[in-house]
Amino acid sequence: MSTLSDPPSEGVLVVSADDPRSPEVVTLLDAHLRLMHALSPPQDVHALDLDGLTRPHVGFFSVRRDGELVAVGALAELGGGHVELKSMHTRSDLRRSGIARLLVRHLLQEARARGLSRVSLETGTQPEFAAARGLYAAEGFEVCGPFGGYVESAFSTFMTRRLPPER
Repeated sequence: MSTLSDPPSEGVLVVSADDPRSPEVVTLLDAHLRLMHALSPPQDVHALDLDGLTRPHVGFFSVRRDGELVAVGALAELGGGHVELKSMHTRSDLRRSGIARLLVRHLLQEARARGLSRVSLETGTQPEFAAARGLYAAEGFEVCGPFGGYVESAFSTFMTRRLPPER
């Protein structure tokens, strides 16, 4: 679990494992999927739906502020020490507030704690994804080629980061 104290009026952010089937999570995931489908052609929407997020190789996490859901993200193990960052989404009214950074850092630490050595992701190339690409780059991710089952696409940016072993 990760925590970050915001200014006192903002409360405390807590990142922890969560159940993607809870009603409030389903609502946020629906907003995420709608946004992804609005921004990308159907064949280039790679966000996991509820079935995908409940598979055994996927770890799902949420960020809550004083118990209220504000963001979600997941790790999908690919094998060979490789994991994919999936379904990152922050409530629209809280974007650019540092919540996504807290979640990415938590997911990286979670991957490191699991003994994984590489974290990769796929995100969009469109202008609406620029902030996400900037966040990932600031957290040490570098552009790479397709991985896993992905294929090259004008709508996809692939990024990866090696993880040093946990000490």
